[in-house]
Order: sequence, then structure tokens, then C-alpha cells
Amino acid sequence: MAHVVALYRHPVKGFTPERVETLTVQPDGRVAGDRVLAFRFADAAAPEHRDGLDHWPKAKGLSLQDFPTIAALRLRYDDAEHRVRIEHDGTLLADAVIDDTGRDELVAAVTDYVLASTDARRLGRPGRLPLVLVGDGRTSRFQDRARGYASLHTRGSVDALGAALDAPIDDRRFRSNIVIDGAGPWSELDWDGEVQIGELTFRTAGPIVRCLATHANPDTGERDAKVLTTLTGSFAQEEPTLGRLLLPGPPPADISWQGGVIRVGDEVRVG
Repeated sequence: MAHVVALYRHPVKGFTPERVETLTVQPDGRVAGDRVLAFRFADAAAPEHRDGLDHWPKAKGLSLQDFPTIAALRLRYDDAEHRVRIEHDGTLLADAVIDDTGRDELVAAVTDYVLASTDARRLGRPGRLPLVLVGDGRTSRFQDRARGYASLHTRGSVDALGAALDAPIDDRRFRSNIVIDGAGPWSELDWDGEVQIGELTFRTAGPIVRCLATHANPDTGERDAKVLTTLTGSFAQEEPTLGRLLLPGPPPADISWQGGVIRVGDEVRVG
């Protein structure tokens, strides 16, 4: 039986995920508390617009695709206090509430860290500094796509990739909200139609094409695994793909989809 084995949310885009026992999926399909803050470049502090929706391209802010060293930062977010705490290698870099003064403290700490890292050259390009911390700490809005989704992958796919790389591969590289076990490797790529997770029904959207973010070790920030070429080479994929996007599922005709809670251990049914 396929079932949920891990759940994650990512309060600040690109930074340490929080492993949790439950996730609340909102009526818009996004995960509550997921990507509610983001560090954006100076010339990209306002959203772009796509199909009438706000869109925040990851290439225009701090993300693991271009700044792998931020994976080494340990971040905690307190929803009740709207407080962000950032550490590196046991040293506290910042601990601040999301207000004007706190945003300045967090931006200064993260800027200093990146400028002292091997990613400094990228941050120094025109239009990137000063960084801007955007988001209200409550609204989930900084996903890679304008439309809200939850994301999922199977533990079997990650294990198969690790075997091909001859190295252990951590689920956190793939930034998914939901990890399931008890399903065959790559089976999520073939899903079509409805997916039932616990009491929630989703419908499948596209498989997830991966980027260089997956090369970053989630503990050290080093690019230590050639995930993309392994997916296209060892598994003959046309594009490097792992995982699946999920949209709010089709409700009865007279009832709106209201979202709900997913729990570790929930059963997963497809079709």
C-alpha cells in the first residue's frame, strides 16, 4: 500500500525545509506556510504577471538553482511570532521578527553570508543588490509557478536515482511537499486523473522537470551529485524529471474544494 512517509514545507524559498507531521492544503491548492517569504533581487522586488496571476521567477532571487551555498543555512520559522532564525554551522546569523527592522537584519545577514561564499560573484551582478525580503509570512505565494500546486515524489524514484549515482540521495534535494513510499520507482510520472491522499482528492498536473537546485547537498550546499545528467542518461529521460504536481481535485458539482490536512501515514490511492 502506498502511503505518506514524509511531509515538508519551505517557509523561505530556497532555504531549509521544515519536516512536519501534518500539512494543511489550502483551497487554492497551495500548502499553508510554504514559501511565504523570499529574498529577491533589487530589480525584481515586485511580481511579474502571468495569466492574470502573480509570478515570482526563481532566477530573479536567491534560489538553490544559482546559489547552492544557501542550502547550508539552517532556518526556522515561527508562524505565531512571524520570526525567522538563521544559523550556519552552529553560529547564529540572525533572529528577527518580520517587520521593517527585522527584514533589514535578515537581509544584512544573508547578504553577508552569500558575499563570503563561493556564490559571491553571482550576487554581485548588476541589479541584484540590495536584496529585498518580500512576503508577509502568512501567504503562500513564492512557488516557481503562478498557479498553486502541492508537489510529491516517491521514495522509490529517489532510491533508484541514488543507486544509479552510487551515493545516498536525500529527499530534501527535490523540495517536495509530500514523499510517499510503497509505490514503484518513477510510478508517479505515469499517474493520470485523480490521486487520493488521506481524505483529500487531487488531480494530477505535470511531472516536475528538475533544475540545478537538485545538485546541491541539502546539508553542505556543495554541488556533489550530477542529478540532471543521470536522469537523462541512466534513465533515458528526454528531460530530467522526478516527481509530480498536484492540483485541487474535482469536487461534486455543487461543492467547492476546501482543502484539508495531510498526515504522515495517510494512504495514497491513484485512479
